[in-house]
Amino acid sequence: MTSASNTTGRLTVTHEHGRQIVVNADGVDIATYVYDPPVPAFESRKPYLHPLRTLDGALVSAYRPNDHRWHKGLQMTISHLSGQNFWGGNSYVHGEGYRARDNVGRMRHDAFDLVDVSPTELTLRESLTWITSTDEDWVAERRELRIHGVDPGRGTWTLDFRTELRNIRGAELRVGSPTTHGRPNAGYTGFFWRGPRGWTGGEIITADGGGPETMGRQSPWLAYTAEHDEVDGGGTVLVFAGTSSAAVPLKWFVRNTPFPAVNPSPAFDEEVVLAPDETLRLNHRVVFADRAWQRAEIEAFAAEHAP
Repeated sequence: MTSASNTTGRLTVTHEHGRQIVVNADGVDIATYVYDPPVPAFESRKPYLHPLRTLDGALVSAYRPNDHRWHKGLQMTISHLSGQNFWGGNSYVHGEGYRARDNVGRMRHDAFDLVDVSPTELTLRESLTWITSTDEDWVAERRELRIHGVDPGRGTWTLDFRTELRNIRGAELRVGSPTTHGRPNAGYTGFFWRGPRGWTGGEIITADGGGPETMGRQSPWLAYTAEHDEVDGGGTVLVFAGTSSAAVPLKWFVRNTPFPAVNPSPAFDEEVVLAPDETLRLNHRVVFADRAWQRAEIEAFAAEHAP
């Protein structure tokens, strides 16, 4: 395995070819994008961002927690896709609960179409193929990750995530969640963040004044704040819901117990149906801050930095 580094201003980007890309800001590895991970098939092999850190070095993501080994930092997932599971682990079956089924798919990294490093940001454009448990190609994905907005004075950096998911199955695809299959308030699917164990019980703040009861509701942004283990102080993860090309609205899947999780779900309680060759487009933004912000500061930042 070879590696190459480019230092540009605040950012240093190291590419371990065939495995991962590490982004360093002022001496801190703030993000590692593992695009070809050697993980068990049951966990749904696919790219993920972990570890994620604030500019002061505090960890703000979890990897293979003992309750859900398939949770890995920040990932693009679909828990229910026409009977296939690109989430990992057991599948929810109405009337039976979660069951281990031979339906766990995987995502294959095909190529980076662009790796662009400027003095202030990194942009990755990636092609992937979603492959079923029976080795059928169902989705051709074009993904873009942009890391930018590194602001040491304010203690923030920003990740933009965009994806185009094109149905190449030759038949319709139905994007769903456990809730669309009968489990209330379990509409997780799509772009999913799992926070560190020490952030359990953190504060959830939304644009409309909501907290944990925001589960299944709409809001343009949602912030999760908590205190760190290991290092003093706290942090904030501010997630902008973003946009979906589907008529189905984005709704929040969010928990602060029994573990921290945030997901702007594109199919929380209503399926998205993709005809053959149709594309689902999702755009999201996440901001990582090195302090536990109060509502006023979150609102001001969100107004200034909404995508």
